[in-house]
Amino acid sequence: MSVSQQVFLRDAMRRLNLTRDVFAGRIGVKRRALDTWLLPEGSQEFRAMPEVVMRFVTEIVENEALLRKYSQTAQSGPLRDRIAADGKHQLLSVDQFSRESVEELFRIADQMQPIARRQKVSRVLEGAVLGNLFFEASTRTRVSFGAAFCRLGGSVCDTTGFTFSSMAKGESIYDTSRVMSGYVDAMVIRHPDQGSVAEFARATNIPVVNGGDGPGEHPSQALLDLYTILTEFSRLGKLLDGAHIALVGDLKYGRTVHSLLKLLSLYRGLKFTLVSPRGLEMPDYIIEKASTRGHVIEQTHSLEEGLRGADVIYATRVQKERFSPEELENFSPDFQVNKAIVDACCGPDVIVMHPLPRDSREGAHDLSVDLNHDPRLAIFRQTDNGIPVRMAIFAVLMGVESLVQHSLRDVTWSPPSHIGPDDSIFHGVD
Repeated sequence: MSVSQQVFLRDAMRRLNLTRDVFAGRIGVKRRALDTWLLPEGSQEFRAMPEVVMRFVTEIVENEALLRKYSQTAQSGPLRDRIAADGKHQLLSVDQFSRESVEELFRIADQMQPIARRQKVSRVLEGAVLGNLFFEASTRTRVSFGAAFCRLGGSVCDTTGFTFSSMAKGESIYDTSRVMSGYVDAMVIRHPDQGSVAEFARATNIPVVNGGDGPGEHPSQALLDLYTILTEFSRLGKLLDGAHIALVGDLKYGRTVHSLLKLLSLYRGLKFTLVSPRGLEMPDYIIEKASTRGHVIEQTHSLEEGLRGADVIYATRVQKERFSPEELENFSPDFQVNKAIVDACCGPDVIVMHPLPRDSREGAHDLSVDLNHDPRLAIFRQTDNGIPVRMAIFAVLMGVESLVQHSLRDVTWSPPSHIGPDDSIFHGVD
């Protein structure tokens, strides 16, 4: 580079007519990473800009079409209007997002981090009530949504299962949804039948969030997964554009990977390797949607082939409740992501993820526990990220995101500096 990286970056921002915040969002990095690249080289906090970032920004400023694309003004109007589902402030599918809108949501999630980390308190949803309607067993997702709503000052009414509910007595989805809408201000719904959450949403005008509809979608999980990938890449000085993502396991019934593949396809030049046992391949309609964006998509039944050179390994559990014993026979105990195969096929910076729960029993067809103390394992940072992302979803759908910053106050208790025993290195604690 003939000029310093500071001059190069400032010139790029000037030509694009973007602030630091917006510029960082457009190129997919954290604002704090950009700030370190803009510092004088003699500063202790200065960091060299990764070569991949320099190439990416150079490509933008030297290509008129890309220059127009990245300098265009953001869509007008509140984010909740731009991601609306059939004109309603509801989150049913990741198809509601563009790259620009998902990154705007993540900037709001960043603002939620001090609350999620127990440093600050906000009451912007005080008086609001969330109805958690889970017609399928859940612990993590249900509690995560409830905690996110409570941390913004709201309260939660939980219901799980329907053995003794009115729906077991023959009540329609429409009736249940309309009645519940009179009791609560927002609903999160998980249901075993694909498309059922959309039926709930059609019967009401209050915010509805899809907490998982059978083998269909799980949009909030995909959003927190993408947020985690971007956060981990920022820590490592990498960009998501051009990355190699390996999706591993039950890709046929795993709704998390369905949503995640569609969301990741909003980025540029990715290589996807889809690794599954025979009979549990990713549905064709999901692959076709991603392939129209120009990504490289490969399918294999070999773990060793699929993981080689991956930047991210996203493993999924066997959705035993969704398929036959004959299909399960194809899923051998050897089909397991463990430390040996990660060491053999991937580099020291690979990110290993899983939507949880995982089967930790010996011989399980799942992510091995022998990676538990490996810093490449991001599953607990991933679950932690569910709180700020779901807080951002609620704040946007309920129109209070602009109030959060001014509502913050210090917590009155003494929170831990880091939550888990292996988290200290990620929180700057020696």
